[in-house]
Amino acid sequence: MSERVLEVIHAGRVPYGEALEWQRRLAQDRIAGRLAHDVLLLLEHPPVITLGRNSHAEHVLADGAGIEVFEIERGGDVTYHGPGQLVGYPIIDLTHHRQDLHWYLRTLEQALIDALARLGVAAERHPGYTGVWTGGGKRKIASIGVHVKQWVTWHGFALNVTTDLTAFDRIVPCGIAGVEMTSVEKERGTVKGEGALWDETVRAVIQGFESAFNLTARQEPVTTSA
Repeated sequence: MSERVLEVIHAGRVPYGEALEWQRRLAQDRIAGRLAHDVLLLLEHPPVITLGRNSHAEHVLADGAGIEVFEIERGGDVTYHGPGQLVGYPIIDLTHHRQDLHWYLRTLEQALIDALARLGVAAERHPGYTGVWTGGGKRKIASIGVHVKQWVTWHGFALNVTTDLTAFDRIVPCGIAGVEMTSVEKERGTVKGEGALWDETVRAVIQGFESAFNLTARQEPVTTSA
């Protein structure tokens, strides 16, 4: 059996609108067979609020002081992206895995749970909610919202690494009233330096994806969508 490859693209900080079009193009290329392998696009965004298909206007609590707002095709409600948050867009052809959206969501969660375990953070699922939590389901550390067309995925996850958690005060995160957001930095209670913690988290997430999806990562140089 040939090796199943996950092409990992390290993109740096990319404006949300640019990344949205980039992942849509990648997904279309995967659908059309122009991409031979699954892809994981890893990046950060400048501050932005996104509204999923199930979002409610009242879950945006402030005008965002000029922060862009995007209405998009992913599932879920409202979320925030910003510096210090590792955002991952998996472009995965589920016909080569399992044609089951619930399986895909649970496997995404497992990849992040495994990654956080490598970082010394105990994480778990919260029954009835998509995403990854700590503290026995009391604190949310990663949000997940996806879209699937012809069994190819895009959109994905947002894992708080060194994120300014006060930014979530602008919204009702994922439409869950009273939810407490947390981060890898906060859960570990130690600061190794943002760069070191970020790099460690990226490595752990890639390893989590390799394990959960039974893929071998092949990492691309830092690039942009241009």
